[in-house]
Amino acid sequence: MATPGRPVAAVERALTVLEILADANEPLGVNEIARRLDISASSASRLLGTLAAHGLVEKVTATGRFRLGVRLLQLGTHVLQRLDVRALARPLLEQVERATGETATLSLPAAGEGVTVDHVPSRRSVRSAALVGRPSIAHATAVGKVVLAFGQGSETEMPTTLTAFTSRTITDPATLAAAVTAVGQRGWGEADREREEDLAAIAVPVFDHLGNLVAVLGVQGPADRFDAEARRAALPAAQRAALDVGRLLGAA
Repeated sequence: MATPGRPVAAVERALTVLEILADANEPLGVNEIARRLDISASSASRLLGTLAAHGLVEKVTATGRFRLGVRLLQLGTHVLQRLDVRALARPLLEQVERATGETATLSLPAAGEGVTVDHVPSRRSVRSAALVGRPSIAHATAVGKVVLAFGQGSETEMPTTLTAFTSRTITDPATLAAAVTAVGQRGWGEADREREEDLAAIAVPVFDHLGNLVAVLGVQGPADRFDAEARRAALPAAQRAALDVGRLLGAA
C-alpha cells in the first residue's frame, strides 16, 4: 500500500485559506489572511490570486476582500450522489411534483446563490426546464432571494450588480432589500418573469436542527400557468416537503 508523502507547504497554505474563509462570517482582506497564515501580505496576495484564478475564491469588488468561490460548489456536484440531503429529498421532490403538477427543484446555498443539485420535471407536455449545476441569480430568482434572506455570513450580502434579465428584474438595491426582508418575514420566496420571460417560481428554505439554511426547495413552471393563484396553491406542498427534509436530516 502506498504511503503518503511529505506535505506540500504551498498546498497546505491554500487549503488553510479555504478553511479560514469557510469559518469567517464575512469576507476577509489580504492582511487579515496573511496574519492568520503568518506569512507576508505579498505572499498571501499571490496565493489568493492563484486561488481566484481557479475560481476557488473570489474578490468582492466593492471592498477588495475575499470569500469562497462558487467553483467549490461546482466541484462539489461531483460528490452530490453521496450527500444525504439529495438522497433524502428526492422522494419529497416527487411528492411535490405530483401535488403541484410543476417542476420541483432542490438547491444548495453557496456564496450568496443557490445551485440546483436535483429536480423532478413536471410531467406536463409544456414545462419549465431545470438544469443541475446551474447557479441561481440572487436578485432574480425565488431561490436566490431565499438564500439572501436566510443564508449565513457572506451568503446574506446583497449583490453589487443587479443585471436586468427581463423588464421585471429588480435592479434597484432598495427594492431588492425590501423584497428580501419580505421573504424573511413570510418565510418563502417568489419570482415572476424576473430571470426568464416565461418562468415563475416559489422557493422555501430547508433548515437543519440548528436552524441553519442547508437547502432550498423550489417549484417552477411556465408563468402563464404558474400564476399568482397557482403559486399560492402550490406553497403548502413545498413547505411540508421542506419541513420533512429538515426533519429527516436531523434524524440521519
